[in-house]
This record gives sequence, structure tokens and C-alpha cells, in this order.
Amino acid sequence: MQVYLVGGAVRDQILGYPFKDKDYLVTGANVEQMLDAGYQQVGKSFPVFLHPKTQHEYALARTEKKSGQGYTGFVCDFSPDITIEQDLVRRDLTINAMAQDAHGQIIDPFNGQKDLEEKRLRHVSDAFIEDPLRVLRVARFAARYHHLGFIVAEDTLALMSQMVSKGELDALIAERVWKETESALMERDPQVFFETLRQTGALKIIMPEVDALWGVPNPPKWHPEIDTGIHTMMVLKQAASLRSELPVRFAALTHDLGKALTPKDILPHHHGHEKLGLAPIRQLCERLKVPNLCRDLALLTSEFHTHTHKVLELKPGTLVKLFDKFDAWRKTERFEQFLQACTADMRGRAGFERARYEQADYLRDMLAIANSVRVKDVIAAGFKGPKIREELTARRINAIAEQKNLDTKKAQ
Repeated sequence: MQVYLVGGAVRDQILGYPFKDKDYLVTGANVEQMLDAGYQQVGKSFPVFLHPKTQHEYALARTEKKSGQGYTGFVCDFSPDITIEQDLVRRDLTINAMAQDAHGQIIDPFNGQKDLEEKRLRHVSDAFIEDPLRVLRVARFAARYHHLGFIVAEDTLALMSQMVSKGELDALIAERVWKETESALMERDPQVFFETLRQTGALKIIMPEVDALWGVPNPPKWHPEIDTGIHTMMVLKQAASLRSELPVRFAALTHDLGKALTPKDILPHHHGHEKLGLAPIRQLCERLKVPNLCRDLALLTSEFHTHTHKVLELKPGTLVKLFDKFDAWRKTERFEQFLQACTADMRGRAGFERARYEQADYLRDMLAIANSVRVKDVIAAGFKGPKIREELTARRINAIAEQKNLDTKKAQ
């Protein structure tokens, strides 16, 4: 029985990149021997075990033979005589096909260390095409290591495109697509994930609503980058630079989906794209089973992001309605996420990457002023039932109006 550290821990250790998880591979053992040694089995179809003390995952070495379409159509062999090299050859990328033995020796039969040095994401063998999920995984690794200069090898991109053209991605289930997308959105350069998928034709298959944005023009006055797809990727990059949470990044990705539906006769203008985007967002979220927190913020951001851009022109009553729409009185975190998404949208334009977004600070100030109006004071004044809400709204509007008047006088 031999135990090896495998996968991401080996890769990132060599790369000097931070990692948390450690996965181990076992050769020369069977299920009974692992159980007798105190390991707890957690995988039914694949013999995976938890170490009795560390709780790290230990998997038996295996080989795979394609038996059907998709990523579940495999026949696996977990015999004790499977070698470490036989197990590593089934992995996706050379940089993930390395192992380290108990003495610290690196087993690297496919030159993964060389590819790390040359900053290249390269497939191990032609068996790569047997698992369609690998198209998304490679795109995710491209997003993760983009800032280090990594690129996808041309022959690997060709294989990914081949898999797309043969319809292999049709076998992917929504949960797996979203899991990879969720992870990619939280990388340092999430835009690279979508750019890589588009390069292979995969984006059109899994997210046609996003893919449709490329080639849609914007007014050069407001968008020097012009193309809506390029703008969306710039917004997503800005959202990541704000170290934002997942809902913000998803909202950044989807905030302009309505522009793909703009009638061609009014291009490059996009009047009404805010509400046009609601249907494709719902469609995308339903198909990929996107979490409600992401969906809800994306819908609100699509509908109201242009309100924020012109917020200095809005009347006090309109501002209070905006706060009501977000339930900003109770869901302050969601409203702050919305402001982050709007900030990313403003900065996601050529030449505006470092611009200050005064509108967001203004909205924070106005919300604080409106929130200073206390419900208990309204009740103490004798208002009851529906009248409480009416009076509370009126006082909030008045408080904002007074502040705007003060600001105007100071500016003069």
C-alpha cells in the first residue's frame, strides 16, 4: 500500500500558490483494507475514504474506460494493481497529473512541472475529450491563473472546441455547470472563464444569454469600448477587483442582458434595456438553478442600475421608492451589493477603471437620512394602521428633501 499527495495541492505547492485542500491517492489496496485500517468510506460509485484523524480524502487509484455520453458514462477499475502512472493519465491537465510520495519525491510522467514553468494549461491525453465538464474546468483554471500569465495551449483549445461541436456539453446537468461557474466567478479574473468558453463555442451552449452580448454596440460617448460583451467582461473584472461576493459578480455578469434584445433600428442606444433584461435573467437562473440570492440581486440590478447612474437627478420621492423596491430598510447588505455592482458597471468602461463613483456615496447618505426617521415617532404622533406607512414615507421624503436643499445652499 502506497499513499501519494495528488492534484491541486501538488500543483499549487510547486507554484507557490495558496491552497487548503489536500487529496491523497492510494495504490496497492482495496476497499476492505481501507476499512480495516479505520478509514470511513464516503463514495459509493467511487471508493473515496476519510482519514480517521485528519478527515482528508483518500481515493483508490483507478482507470476509466468510456462507455457512454457525458461525464457519467465510464467503467472504472479500482484494482490494487493499478499504478500511480495509470491513475494520473486519466486526469485533465498535466499540471493536475502530478503526485508526491511520502519522501517528497514528485512523480510527473506528463511534464506538468515544465508546463507550470512555461505557464501553460495543457491536456494530458486525448482521453480529455471523454469528460465534457473539463471544458469548464480548463476555463476556470485559466481564470484562476491568468494573473500569473497562464494561457490554454492551442491544441487543448482545439480539443475543447471539438467537444463543443460534437454536442458533448449537452450531457452536462445544470448543477455541475453552475458549480463550475460559481467557482469561476469567485476567481481573481472571472472574466477569463467566460472569454475562454466563448473562444471554444461553449458559452453559446451553456449561457446563450451572455454570449449574445458580443457584437451589440453601445454609444461611444458613454462606452469607448463600444461592444457590450467586452463591456460586460470589464464590469465583471471590476466587480472582482472590489473583492465582492458572489451575488455582486453574478449581477455584474447579467446586468446588461437586455441589450441583446434591443431592436436593431434604435442601436447603438438601448432604451428600456433594463426591464428587457429581466426575462433572460430569469431564464438563465431557472435553467442553471442559480441560488435565489444571486437571482434576486441580478434582477434588481438589471432593472435599476441606470437609476443609480442618474441618481443626482432623482426626486426625493423617487429615491424613497427605490429604497422600498430593495427593502433597503431591512436588507441593507443587499442594497450595498447593488451599489457595488453599479460601481463596477461605471468603472467597466475604457478610461473609467479608476474613477470615483459619487452616486453610490450619495445613495448611502440619502438612505442613512431616510433611515433616521423612526417608526416609533410616527406611532407616537397618533398614526394607526395603513396611515403609519403613509406618514413614514412622507417623513422620509421630507428628510431627504431637506438634506438636498441644504446641499444646494452649500454648493452655492
